[in-house]
Amino acid sequence: MTTGVHMMSRDVTPLFIADVSAFTKTLRKSLAEQENLPGQAAMLGLVAKAAGYRNHQHLKAATPEEPQLDDLALKRALRVFDDQGRMIRWPKWTKVQGLCLWPFWARMPAHQDMTEKEVNAILKDGLGFDDHVLLRRSLIDHRLATRTRDGRVYRRIEQKPSVDALALMERLRGR
Repeated sequence: MTTGVHMMSRDVTPLFIADVSAFTKTLRKSLAEQENLPGQAAMLGLVAKAAGYRNHQHLKAATPEEPQLDDLALKRALRVFDDQGRMIRWPKWTKVQGLCLWPFWARMPAHQDMTEKEVNAILKDGLGFDDHVLLRRSLIDHRLATRTRDGRVYRRIEQKPSVDALALMERLRGR
């Protein structure tokens, strides 16, 4: 028994409408010009045009793609942290190493100069092994922090964490 409804794969296209009033006026006018209620494809085109796009394909092309979570890197990163969220060993993979530095980056105060001693205290607090120097150098190498040539002043580099880094920090907070 068929109901006449065809299931289509769900293609999510986010739409931001800056002026809902203008959008609804345009959409209402376009619908009034139609002889019959438009089908889904035609309706998508009308909605896209009302939002200021040429057509539905133009809307889809203008939508930035969501970054995908790297599940393998995240799993490997989580393995190097204990139940209290302390790093217990240095990961083998370079990508995972960089990912594992983000929780330490997040502990560093934003827009603030720090001494080497202050940075060491932050790093030691999150470590379950004795090599805070490795982490301090790695923060510099992975461009998460800077230091002066003489090593007296350290500063976190302000940037948006990746989706993987955000997921790691969120899961570590839950421990």
